[in-house]
Amino acid sequence: DVMLDLIPIVGPSIAAVMGSWLVWEARNLGLSKWQMTRMFGNVGVDLLLGAIPWVGAIPDFFFRSNTRNLKLIKKHLDKHHPGTIIIDQ
Repeated sequence: DVMLDLIPIVGPSIAAVMGSWLVWEARNLGLSKWQMTRMFGNVGVDLLLGAIPWVGAIPDFFFRSNTRNLKLIKKHLDKHHPGTIIIDQ
């Protein structure tokens, strides 16, 4: 995602499309509308940060929307499908 931000305008747009695909897959997994709204909010913040040419890659490096969204999906799966829980060491 950060590497895409180095390409002005096109890079952040591609990253937002990929992040939106993740939200679409979350929909298929049965996440609530509230969780999907949070995920789209993360993608939107990421898009806005990345829209700043060249400099936007710096804050975007620290705000990882896809990582945040994957945590939301994992939390949902752990709650609704306990057989998929991974024990962290």
